[in-house]
Amino acid sequence: MEHHPDYPPKTPPPPKRPVQPPRPTPDTKTATVAVRGRHRMNISNRRAATWGLESAPWTVTKARTHVVDQLHTWGYREVDEIAGDVTALLIRTAVDDGGKRVSLHLADQRAQALIVVLSHRTGLAVTDEQVLPGVAALGASSCGADTAEDGRRLWAVLDL
Repeated sequence: MEHHPDYPPKTPPPPKRPVQPPRPTPDTKTATVAVRGRHRMNISNRRAATWGLESAPWTVTKARTHVVDQLHTWGYREVDEIAGDVTALLIRTAVDDGGKRVSLHLADQRAQALIVVLSHRTGLAVTDEQVLPGVAALGASSCGADTAEDGRRLWAVLDL
């Protein structure tokens, strides 16, 4: 009897890993913006001070005094004008948001101060186009803004 090869022919074994389609290459012409929830602010392992203030026109002067006095307590005396002006602009913006109160936070670390203001009013845009350039023009080394359910948060970092 003649020997015939196996009929039908044997199929090759399946690949050990499934074949993956090629990964998409990012289109450099269009940018994507990732929207995510705001993280809770956590100031730790550094000196910090916090003030809850009424949202009123005189709050600007009160907040400015709090920040400058606290920086003096920590030994920083050279940045009175810059710190006061930045604080005033941030607080004025939060007061203009129309809430009932504002929160002011101050922290220092490695010869820098962080000033954060929270307006406690929901439903606001992140910020208008004049606030952050104004903060930068006053001498902040960096600044930013974001919004969440607890209101708009504005912040600035100053070199001390």
